[in-house]
Amino acid sequence: MRALIIVCLTVCAGVTQTGIATALGNSDQGAGCGLGKLAWSDYGGQKQIAPQVFMATTNATFGSQTFGISFGTSGCTNDGVIMKNKRIDLAARTFDSLKQEMAQGQGEHLTSLATLLGIAPEDQPVFFSMVQDRYTSLVSPDDAGPLMVLHAIEEAMGKHPILAKVAQPDTRRH
Repeated sequence: MRALIIVCLTVCAGVTQTGIATALGNSDQGAGCGLGKLAWSDYGGQKQIAPQVFMATTNATFGSQTFGISFGTSGCTNDGVIMKNKRIDLAARTFDSLKQEMAQGQGEHLTSLATLLGIAPEDQPVFFSMVQDRYTSLVSPDDAGPLMVLHAIEEAMGKHPILAKVAQPDTRRH
């Protein structure tokens, strides 16, 4: 009897989630990503309830979906929200040092920012040179705050022939 109740609750939860996903216009009603998706990917009929329950249960048991989404592993994609928050945090906490290093074209905080922006180590000297060359336009005379400077850096990267490949356009103002 207890097993039947658990199965019924699992089915109800799955149906509820499927209904919500359908209402929101999400055409993929599968388990998404994570260890569960990888482990059960060869199972036929992935849109059926049994494989979805197996995928979701595996993900929940191992916590792999949250980890995968956070770090872009296990078939998950990372939309950059975590990294965006980290670079905003870095710019805010180290703003005075970061401005000084931008003017010098080198430094520990500037290197950390380049890494958080997704700039490959071999392209970082180009980034350092760009921020140094454009320092006065990036750090405006009216003493813009860290978010404005970060936004200006991202805009400048988007227009740079080498750095544009890693620039992630963001239409929202910080």
